Amino acid sequence: MEKENKKTLEILLKRVAKEWDLEICNLNIQTNQNPIVIKIFIKKFNGDDISLDDCARFNTPASDEIERSNLLNCSYVLEISSQGVSDELTSERDFKTFRGFPVNVELNQKNSKIKFLNGLLYKKSKDYLAINIKGKIKKIPFDEVLRISLCTLKD
Repeated sequence: MEKENKKTLEILLKRVAKEWDLEICNLNIQTNQNPIVIKIFIKKFNGDDISLDDCARFNTPASDEIERSNLLNCSYVLEISSQGVSDELTSERDFKTFRGFPVNVELNQKNSKIKFLNGLLYKKSKDYLAINIKGKIKKIPFDEVLRISLCTLKD
């Protein structure tokens, strides 16, 4: 499939997804498969979890749009799924859900000589992130934090 056709298909599918209050996170077309595989990863605009029913409901409108587009002249398999759970913590919901879990905090090197800190997620406020490092609470101002992700604690 040509890049132009993939881009056109992606635009069409994003429009259909929007009608269903969904967003397409990724469209992957595996042309090396026979039949080719079209994988569409979706999420809800409101941030709620994607269920198996959501994927099944979106299958028909997505398939109909692919057929109407006439961009494919071959058989294909359509897979609709969620983007899954990311290791990176970004939403308030993530910070509440994973309180007490091991996290890796990547720090801004301009403000700190340390690049990473590992500990248990303790608290997130509007100004700082607090993690428990071997029983001591360390507060890290958010201007020093680049990324927070789930991890396995290192000794």
